[in-house]
Amino acid sequence: MLKIRLQRVGRKHEPTFRVVLTDSKNSTKSGKYLEVLGSFDPRKTTEVFQGERIKEWMGKGAKLSDTLHNLLVTHKIIEGKKVNVLPKKSPIKKPAENSQENSGGQETSAPAVEAVPQVKAETTAPEAEAPKEEAVAEAPSETPAEEAKPEVPAA
Repeated sequence: MLKIRLQRVGRKHEPTFRVVLTDSKNSTKSGKYLEVLGSFDPRKTTEVFQGERIKEWMGKGAKLSDTLHNLLVTHKIIEGKKVNVLPKKSPIKKPAENSQENSGGQETSAPAVEAVPQVKAETTAPEAEAPKEEAVAEAPSETPAEEAKPEVPAA
């Protein structure tokens, strides 16, 4: 597949680029290209694009690199929206989320999450009822006079 992309040709710390038509299998630094379609110097903001040839090759099926697409949209050689070329940021994951994801996905973690509240409800319900019964049984045995006396520790 043919690709139209930028090829760096400048010296160290002085970048200049050629707009070249090349096979997509060629690396960007191989230097192999079929045709030079323009040049771009970001430091001096000088751009020379052969718009007719670029559109002609696009009509024949050549694809633009994302950066070159944005550059051509900015200079109104082609129409369209700019493409986001920056990598997507991934959210920071909590350690608990990582362990659930590693255990096998949503299907296995969802039933385990549902089972935990049921077990807790069963274990907490009898404990909550038991102290109420004991409190009721102890309340009549205590007299109001005993409750009123403050406990004084022996010195």
